[in-house]
Amino acid sequence: MNFDKVVAGFFIILAMTLNFGFVYGDINDLVAHSKYELFAAIVINIIATILKLGDKTQIGSVLLATSLVAVIQLVAAATIWAIAGYSDSASIEISSIVISLSVGALLANITSVILYIGETLKSKR
Repeated sequence: MNFDKVVAGFFIILAMTLNFGFVYGDINDLVAHSKYELFAAIVINIIATILKLGDKTQIGSVLLATSLVAVIQLVAAATIWAIAGYSDSASIEISSIVISLSVGALLANITSVILYIGETLKSKR
C-alpha cells in the first residue's frame, strides 16, 4: 500500500464531502450554510492542491487544475460572503452567488475524485 496515495486520496475525497456539506441546503438562505464548513472546505482544498503539486503526469496536471478551480471558487465565495456581511447587503442574490460558486467548486471536486478513481483503477500493481 502506498501511504502517499492514501493521504492524497483522503484529502481529495474529504475536500469533496466538505464542499457538499456546505452546499447542501436552501440556496436562498445563507443561514442554512455554515461559514465554518466553508472555511474547512477551503483549507482542505488547499491541502489537497498542495499534495497534487509533485505529480508530473498528465493526469496529475488535470488533477491539479481541478483543485485550483475549486480553491479559487471557494475563496471567491468566502470573499463575497464576507464583503456582503460588512455591507449589510446579505440578500437572496448574495446567497445565490455564494452557493453557486460553491457548487462550481463541488463539480471540480467531483471531477477530481472521478479522475483519481480512474487513475487508481488503471494503475498496475
